[in-house]
Amino acid sequence: MLRKVSQISYTPDLHFLSIFSAILSQLFMCFAVFIKLVCSQAAVFFFVRLFLLLQGVTESFGAAIHALGASQLTDGVINRSKRMMLDTLGVGLLGTRTAVFNKVLKYSQMFTSEHRSSIWGRSDRTLPPCYAALVNGIAVHSMDFDDTWHPATHPSGAVLPALLALAETLPSRPSGLDLLLAFNVGIEVQGRLMRFSREAYNIPERFHPPSIVGVMGSAAASAKLLGLSPSQCSHALAIAASSAGAPLANAATQTKPFHIGNAARRGLEAARLAQMGLEGNPSMLDMDVGLGVYYKDYSPSTMPDCASGAFRWILEDQDVAFKRIPAHLAMHWLVDAAQAALGKLQEAAWNFDLSQIQRVTLRVPPSKYINCPFPTTEHQARHSFQFNACSALLDGKVTVASFDPAQINRPALKELLSKVEVKTPGDNHPSFDKMYCEVQIETAQGESCTARCNTFYGHWRKPLSQEDLVEKFIVNASSVLCTEGVEGVIDVIGNIEKVPECSVLGSYLRMTSNTLEQVYSTRMI
Repeated sequence: MLRKVSQISYTPDLHFLSIFSAILSQLFMCFAVFIKLVCSQAAVFFFVRLFLLLQGVTESFGAAIHALGASQLTDGVINRSKRMMLDTLGVGLLGTRTAVFNKVLKYSQMFTSEHRSSIWGRSDRTLPPCYAALVNGIAVHSMDFDDTWHPATHPSGAVLPALLALAETLPSRPSGLDLLLAFNVGIEVQGRLMRFSREAYNIPERFHPPSIVGVMGSAAASAKLLGLSPSQCSHALAIAASSAGAPLANAATQTKPFHIGNAARRGLEAARLAQMGLEGNPSMLDMDVGLGVYYKDYSPSTMPDCASGAFRWILEDQDVAFKRIPAHLAMHWLVDAAQAALGKLQEAAWNFDLSQIQRVTLRVPPSKYINCPFPTTEHQARHSFQFNACSALLDGKVTVASFDPAQINRPALKELLSKVEVKTPGDNHPSFDKMYCEVQIETAQGESCTARCNTFYGHWRKPLSQEDLVEKFIVNASSVLCTEGVEGVIDVIGNIEKVPECSVLGSYLRMTSNTLEQVYSTRMI
């Protein structure tokens, strides 16, 4: 009698593979040293390249996070990241006066721990480090006023709050240069991960990007500041991936800022857990069922070897956008176009009155979550093409005050909103690098005027001047901090690479307008 033999599937032991990969890596590194002693430089590069081909994606990221050093920071990267840090602190300080910040702060105060970290703009409050990262991260994104990168994400808000909260708790206080390096590591990891998918180059459709790459950037930056080993850095990324992902359905709600705050918190937690020995899948970045679940066209690649000369910071080539108004990035094109169209109409008809407007046509890229015809809340208004165009037409500008309930609910605005029509031309690509916004105003007298914005002021192709960036920070920070605090933050960030202890920054961030506190004795040189 013939017996049926069942097929037996074999699933490799991931822990074994991790150990085997680590041993293989060490053997290759030893072999590379030997080759360097006896062979030409070309041979060295050949074997290093061979090693990288055999190295996994997650493993290469862990190695790079560990190996990157301050000497590799270029002047261009230092200058750009300083601008990002200053802007993030400014919008974060302003955000500490929002309802969503105060709700999460109240919740976070239920938790206690031996270690405590500062809350920006609060001289009398501290929280456990992870919760300080959470609430400060929420403050940064509470008004949708923080920086935006391409491919699309908000890079700084998930990283800086985690680093500042962590730095205050370390027994050996990190220097300003340590902070700067860790910040750039966190930004770099986000930039690399976003380039694993062509889908990521467009305006998001399903997941909010900071909830995916932001938590990974926070984990990488925190791991760097903690000085974790290459394998621990890889595990930090794997652990963080299990806290990644948030649907865009919560855009235009109070929960959207939570995506940034949660990314900061969970990334910091992942690094701390990896430091304590917790392990994740050592191939998390390599797999479609790993980080690839968030993208339809996931195609990962290894991080270049930092010592081979092939490494180049993404921030060196791709600048970020800084917002002039507290709203979704796409609104900036629209506001500039609306202001230009109104200006043309006023020039053509000196006695022009807004009541004469019969129709306003907006030609914008297709996107469901930034198309809100009649917003009723500030968060809906920040994601509404219609609201921002009409506010610009009524007031000639859009500011922080434009999103107050009284402004949102005024009759004149609602009347103008009823005259708006949105069109999505086929040539208007849903990409922050390629899109445009066009505003056409038609009057009851038969007059028509159209203006288009291809690149707004503040976009990475048309960056804010340093003077305007600092002015934005001063306006935002002055709503919370006293003059000494505002000037102190500007001074510290401007010279961050020379600051002996980055904790001095926290002392200035607590100098509220009604409190004057002594700066730590570790003032910068």
